[in-house]
Amino acid sequence: MPASDFVPGQIVCVTGAGGFIASWMVKLLLEKGYTVKGTVRNPEDSKNDELKKLPGAAERLSLHKADLLDCQSLRRVIKGSDGVFHMACPLTDDPEKVLATAVEGTQNVINSAAEVGVRRVVFTSSIGAMWMDPTRSPDFVLDESCWSDVDYCKATKNWYCYAKVMAERAAWELSKERRVDLLVVNPAVVLGPLLLPTVSASLVHVLKYLTGSAKTYVNAVQGYVDVRDVAKAHLLVYENKSASGRYLCLESVLHRGKLVEILGKISPHYPLPTKCSDEVSPMKKPYKFSTKKLGGLGLQFMPVNESLYETVKSLEEKSHLSDPVIRSETIKV
Repeated sequence: MPASDFVPGQIVCVTGAGGFIASWMVKLLLEKGYTVKGTVRNPEDSKNDELKKLPGAAERLSLHKADLLDCQSLRRVIKGSDGVFHMACPLTDDPEKVLATAVEGTQNVINSAAEVGVRRVVFTSSIGAMWMDPTRSPDFVLDESCWSDVDYCKATKNWYCYAKVMAERAAWELSKERRVDLLVVNPAVVLGPLLLPTVSASLVHVLKYLTGSAKTYVNAVQGYVDVRDVAKAHLLVYENKSASGRYLCLESVLHRGKLVEILGKISPHYPLPTKCSDEVSPMKKPYKFSTKKLGGLGLQFMPVNESLYETVKSLEEKSHLSDPVIRSETIKV
């Protein structure tokens, strides 16, 4: 295991603390003894109540109102921290708003960190900044050297991936200029249980099949990873002196039909689709990938079938699904 420079009692800032991944990040940091300052839109919002109930929260968690496009509010929260986990993510279909929040917001976090003397920032990017390139061969292996084709992102109107590429590139450029030690985690579609009541955009991906709103599944493949592993990845790169650059965070790549098949084994009583929307074209093949960098830091990923089970169970417990989960034996993928 690489050497760690973690000192018990460190103070860290987590942007967008009420988010799906960020809430688990807050939980993990509190468990590890950190004092956490989280930025949220409204500290008094009832959706943040679960954060305040986390073990250690009463003593070591404070929530602060901050806007990614307001440097003054960011500086106020980040000041006094030893490190920053920038996890806030824009959720909108408006390309201008997505780009402004993603790029300017990330630049503002790095600038604010530099101005108050914080030198270590971990940024949550996305696999979307890596894998969108239609020219790759079937033998291509996705890893940290990969970048999505921005022209292809724009042509397909995938503004989320476009914004992630632009935000990450801007972050790398600015961090060098401001001499900030930047580390980037690039997770795939994030599964797993919810800590807060709001359904994340990534879990809507699963929920639509369980509710029957999706009558078919598309002929496409997707990478998946558990939210708890994503939080662990962030902490591993933050704590290890040897960590540098980007880290692909991905456990499995599945065809959408395989995803539905696993969900059917977990909970067969839901109205899951049985047909692909494209029954003419050959079925897409899962792409190859390498997560050696995170493996080298000691991360062992939770199998996707276990993560999907926990996802369904959580959606039911949070009343996003009505029927009780049918507990099954471990599903082999």
